[in-house]
Amino acid sequence: MVGPGALQRARRLCHWGPAVALAVVAVCSATAMADAALWYWPLDTAGGSVNFVMLLNWTVMILYNYFSAMFVGPGYVPLGWTPEKSQDCMYLQYCKVCQSYKAPRSHHCRKCNRCVMKMDHHCPWINNCCGYQNHASFTLFLLLAPLGCIHASFIFIMTMYTQLYNRISFGWSSVKIDMSAAKRDPRPIIPFGLSAFAASLFALGLALGTTIAVGMLFIIQMKVILTNKTSIESWIEEKAKDRIQYYQTGETFIFPYDMGSKWKNFRQVFTWSGIPEGDGLDWPVRDGCHQYSLTIEQLKQKADKRVRSVRYRAIEDYSGVCCPVTKGVKTFFTTPCTEEPRIALSKGDLILATRGLKHWMYGEKILISAADGMEQLISLFLLKIANPFYSCLEVWPVLYVHFSKCRMVTLVALASLHTPQFLFFTSNRLPSFDKH
Repeated sequence: MVGPGALQRARRLCHWGPAVALAVVAVCSATAMADAALWYWPLDTAGGSVNFVMLLNWTVMILYNYFSAMFVGPGYVPLGWTPEKSQDCMYLQYCKVCQSYKAPRSHHCRKCNRCVMKMDHHCPWINNCCGYQNHASFTLFLLLAPLGCIHASFIFIMTMYTQLYNRISFGWSSVKIDMSAAKRDPRPIIPFGLSAFAASLFALGLALGTTIAVGMLFIIQMKVILTNKTSIESWIEEKAKDRIQYYQTGETFIFPYDMGSKWKNFRQVFTWSGIPEGDGLDWPVRDGCHQYSLTIEQLKQKADKRVRSVRYRAIEDYSGVCCPVTKGVKTFFTTPCTEEPRIALSKGDLILATRGLKHWMYGEKILISAADGMEQLISLFLLKIANPFYSCLEVWPVLYVHFSKCRMVTLVALASLHTPQFLFFTSNRLPSFDKH
């Protein structure tokens, strides 16, 4: 009988991210091995054997760390978790979905539907979060993938070069094959034809693209590790400095988890045993800080966000389609490029806008309780999607209001009562909201 754990792992694979990632690994690895064995470096030579073993080794290590990052997962805060001291609850946020308090450094992921320990971001390529338990394997995957692709790229380039200019088995050229070679060498002659050339060229493009893209992600993750500061925490620190500067409070925000040494920060993630230090709930902090220094700052930022919020009322209905052609051409082409589903919006819905950038404003949707008439916010976290570095996919994400020339024209919300989702609304021709 298949257990629930096996079904959960199988569901992780049923996503476009793992499908694309594994396809790239398969194409680059298989093509590199075929080129090396058939046309570039024969396996009956010492160099060819070593080269082939290295290619195979890259593939095994890449897949091992990839599946470790996917299946081990980031580690989740236990359902119903509360701090040991009840008085510490006042320093923590409460997650209504998990029915537990959010431990320090943890955040709720709407994709995983759990509070994730030391959440950095939700990665679509592994269809899982990068966090406490799988940070090391995820980073190793980001390191090994470019290194393996560099080796494969060298094989592709040398194979095409030698076959085009130094060999006589180029199928579509006018050069005749020297059949006397078959008499001297019993091995069969396998022509390097047009299809083989096209496959090598295509694999070379994939390998170079992967080297650049994944290599940049590796650099970002090494910055996260050496500063012991996740992508979400970097965003919190940036907002803390802005808050202190704006209100001139005289505070000095010190990030509590930077140990002051890159090596000590590195050891928080990479250990000889392969198991990260700590339990994912309690963390060592630097001098002058305590376990809840960062969570208290988060509570201050949320209170400040409420003070600066502006209320709007939607004046048009929206059906929930992904690409609203009827709302105007500009609105259609400026829709956020995300995979989140949309939900419908009815005329009269209340919106609490909290801030804005060049084209989009961010905020929350307000629900009116039918029982007591009380207003409730269904989104509890502000997500900055304009910068992919901060794409953390936190639970109860937000809405966006698109505007042009000081006129608000489009609304996109990431919110719903039980399953937070995107919400997209209205036109690029007329103002879409009235202040309420």
